[in-house]
Order: sequence, then structure tokens, then C-alpha cells
Amino acid sequence: MVNNSEGYRAFMLKPIGFHAILGAVAFATIFAAPVSAQADSSLAQRLDSIAGRWVQRKYAVGIVAAVVQDDDTLLMQSYGKADVEWDVPMPLDAMFVIGSVTKQFTAVAVLRLRDEGKLSLEDDITKWLPDFDTHGHSVTLRHLLNHTAGIGDFTEAPEFGGLSTNIRFPRDSAYALLQRLPPQFAPGEIQIYNNSGFWLLGLVIEKASGMSYEDYVEKNIFAPLGMTRSMYCNSLENVPRRAHGYFVSRDSVIRPAWTIVHTWPFSAGSLCSTAGDMVTWLQALHGGKVLTPESYAEFISPARLNDGTPLRYGMGIQVGPDPSGLMYLGHGGRAPGFWVEVGWYPEARMAVVVMINNVGPLDPQEVVTLLADEVLGWTIPPRHFFTGDPAPLVGRYVGAGRGEEMVIEVTQTENGIRFSIGGSPPRQIPWIEGLTFGRGLPRFIFRRANGDSGPVAELRYSMPGAHMVLRKQ
Repeated sequence: MVNNSEGYRAFMLKPIGFHAILGAVAFATIFAAPVSAQADSSLAQRLDSIAGRWVQRKYAVGIVAAVVQDDDTLLMQSYGKADVEWDVPMPLDAMFVIGSVTKQFTAVAVLRLRDEGKLSLEDDITKWLPDFDTHGHSVTLRHLLNHTAGIGDFTEAPEFGGLSTNIRFPRDSAYALLQRLPPQFAPGEIQIYNNSGFWLLGLVIEKASGMSYEDYVEKNIFAPLGMTRSMYCNSLENVPRRAHGYFVSRDSVIRPAWTIVHTWPFSAGSLCSTAGDMVTWLQALHGGKVLTPESYAEFISPARLNDGTPLRYGMGIQVGPDPSGLMYLGHGGRAPGFWVEVGWYPEARMAVVVMINNVGPLDPQEVVTLLADEVLGWTIPPRHFFTGDPAPLVGRYVGAGRGEEMVIEVTQTENGIRFSIGGSPPRQIPWIEGLTFGRGLPRFIFRRANGDSGPVAELRYSMPGAHMVLRKQ
């Protein structure tokens, strides 16, 4: 188990688990039209088996899973325990910390305030927080919404771990910690997932709306949509049917998770909800009941770097294919003891939600992908390996990463090239096209100097929520 002195950085709201980089799973693409529950009476049983097997295998303490396509509820089921010590079964409406899924609520709040004329996405952060030190850069609200601002991330700071569980750690102390951090890169040059940006957006929402963030979300989103089992998390409040969080090791040892103080995750990760309420949210958000058509289009449009490179992230939401290649709009959320994935498959108008009350060997996005594959149909795509000259690609590539320097070593083998990330064992990654390699979500893209004519000068590592530029050494 990671102890809390190592900080929330090990758990705080990474959009995609990095184990997906080199996983041995063969990924898929869609080949069939959606299958309705009426057309296949065994579909519900198959979905139930997929969602429930992880508790039986002791990968998860408890799970609530939902698959809803239009008006058809294909799966809505709970498994395992909400509380291990008291042997409490997981209720269907159990409340979970949803972590970084909070970010899409924050993004929606910003867009709605923009539509009301109370702010602009091009506003510099200093318009709203005049004392914030941008180190001479122009940092806009748009940069904060898509993780391209380049500001420091306090959840990656070494001293943050001990502070995050301290009930005497007020919000202004988090702001002071953030102010002390140097910038990571110039705005818009690369993308590194950053909790601080969405935390600052919460302060902007409060100033622009004249309401606390908690009140704004409750009165403008939860209440109008009837999301009665959603709230700003409060660790000190007694909440009926709230799941308890745990850590599960790879050898199935279960330990209680520590309790964080929700004065600080704030608008980056402090909302709590249920699977049922998340389905309500997804259907309303993607069904035109939350944003204007223009703002919704902006919300789900891939952001771009300064050089025009499209990203796989909109505003607080992953945009693009899931690990099987199906078009997906969603986000994961992770906090000590909780790991969730909340996603929408637009071509099938299908909501898929998986909530787990532990952090451990099971990533909920893997379960979401399996459930979607079962409904929508999939086939394993052929794998191709690089047959060109590997010599120009071989080398050591270094650049800014999340909280630390990122290093990728590329080596030559008899069958092409292998990638080693941060000293991990080198693994062969399938070739996609040109100088692009990838498996599942990660992409490794080599770039030449001077367009197509020069030597290979950089390697770009791309994931939903991350686009890092590593220079060849």
C-alpha cells in the first residue's frame, strides 16, 4: 500500500491508468451495430458476469456498474461490500467519491457562466486572481480547462501528502503552496494533466457567480437534474449508504484507505455521487439539457496546442477512441479508496458507469471497455510491426512529465524497435502508420526536424489528458 506520506499524487485523478501503456491486452474496433436487450435475452447475464467477476477474483472490494442505452437499462447492479469491517453489502445507490469526474462539472460551470456573460474563456487568470504569479506568461481559463497552462501542480509537490489529510489544511494554504511552485512549461506548448488548473477554476467560479462552488453545483446542476444522491463530499458528515474506501494489493490484501480533507481537492475532485445519478448526468449532458449546442460542441471538441496539434481531451473530458477503438466521451476519477469511470458512447447513445470502492489492481476503465464491447460488438485488429529502418528512431528521449522528468529509451531489435518508459523493461509496441506506434490508448509519435526531410528530433507521447514532447538527446 502507498502510505499517505507519499501524497495524493499516487491516486489523485489520473485520467487513464499508465499501466495501459504496455498492457498485454489486444485491443478492439467496432464491427457490429448496437445489440438491444430485447434482441438478446442473455445480454444482461453476460454484462452481469463481466461486472461481477472482479469481486469474485478479489480484485475489488465492491462495485456498482451501470449500462444504459437510450431508455433501456441493460445493467444496473451492485457487487461485494460497501464496508468490509461490518460486512455491509454494497447498495445500488452507494455514494462514492468520484474524484476527477468532478472536472467536467467544473468545466460545465465555467461554460455556463461564459454564456451568461460573466466571464470569457480567454480571460487571463490574473483578471480573477490578481495576486497569482504566472511568471510572465499569459495563462487563460481555456488553458486551465485543457491542462495546457503549464502551472505547477500542488498534488505533485513532495510536502502535499501529509497536508492532504490534515483537517487544519485550509484552502488558502493550498493556494499558497501552489503559488510557490515554478511553471512546468510555457502555456500551450505541451499538455500535462494538472489538478491545480481545475482547482483555480473553482475560485473563478466563486468570484464570477457570487456563490460558493458547492452551492453553485448543487443549485445549478444537481437540483435541476434531480441528482438527489450527489453532493460536495464532506468527510465529517454522516451520509446514508456511503461506501467506505480501501486499498487492495495484488495479493488481495485489503486495507482501509485514509480519509482526505475535502477543503482542498475542491473543484478538481471533491464531488460525491452514485452510479444512478451519473447515468442521469450523462444522459442530460449529452442529451442537450445542460449546455447550449454551441457550448456543448466546444466542450467536446479536442483542444489544440500552439502548433495546432489536436489533443485527445476537450474541457474536463476525454475525447476520442476508448482502448477498443470505440468513440468515447468520458473521464476517470481516483481518490484514496475510490476509483471510478464515467463514460458516454455517442454513436450508441449509451452511458456506462463503473464505481469501485478501492484502489488496486483493477482499473474501472477496463471494465467499462469490456461492457461496451459486449453490447456494441468488437473484433481484434491485426497487429503490425515496424519494417522500416529503425536506426533513425533509436535513442534516448527526454522531456517534461507529470511531476518529474520523462525519459523514453528506444532500442533496436530483430523485429523492429522497443520502448522503455522511465526505466521499465523494454516492450515492443505495434506500428500504426508512418512514424506512429501505439497499443490501446497510448501513442508514440516520432517527429523529424524540418518537416519530413530532417533527422528524427523528438518523440511525442500522447494519451487522453497528456501530450508530452521529448527531445532526442
